[in-house]
Amino acid sequence: MSIIKPVKGIYPIIPNDCYIAENATIVGEVTMGNQCSIWFNAVIRGDVHYIKLGDKVNVQDGAVIHATYKTSPTTIGNNVSIGHNAIVHGCTIQDNVLIGMGSIVMDDCVIESNSIIAAGAVVTKNTRVEAGSIYAGTPAKKIKDISKEMISGEINRIADNYVEYSSWFKE
Repeated sequence: MSIIKPVKGIYPIIPNDCYIAENATIVGEVTMGNQCSIWFNAVIRGDVHYIKLGDKVNVQDGAVIHATYKTSPTTIGNNVSIGHNAIVHGCTIQDNVLIGMGSIVMDDCVIESNSIIAAGAVVTKNTRVEAGSIYAGTPAKKIKDISKEMISGEINRIADNYVEYSSWFKE
């Protein structure tokens, strides 16, 4: 059974059409949009500041979403995929973004819309990732602009796939 519990009397808000894996953890001031999916061993910990997820956000296996005490909440837009074992901490992720497997996005970063953070990248504190770009490496740097084909072929495809995958577990 998923761990979904309040912190200081504040309960997570999770729409009925979301999928939450049996061993996912969601605590505190977490607000989720529609059609989200939180996968196995993922943790969303809204204990020290709020966390907001838009519509069609998937938080894949082992990923951690947290914030920084009283200073840096985490806000995630619509149509966002957070890859396996990624860490998203005290930052803003706008719409139509792919956060690659094992990557880290640190405090006070802004990942603008239609961007990709490559697998294993480390986006250091206060970095602003410009819209329509791919960042990779440690520390993450822009490696190229993203094409319209990659937006539909990667970002939208993965987000849509996770809506479909979650339906398999709701049957």
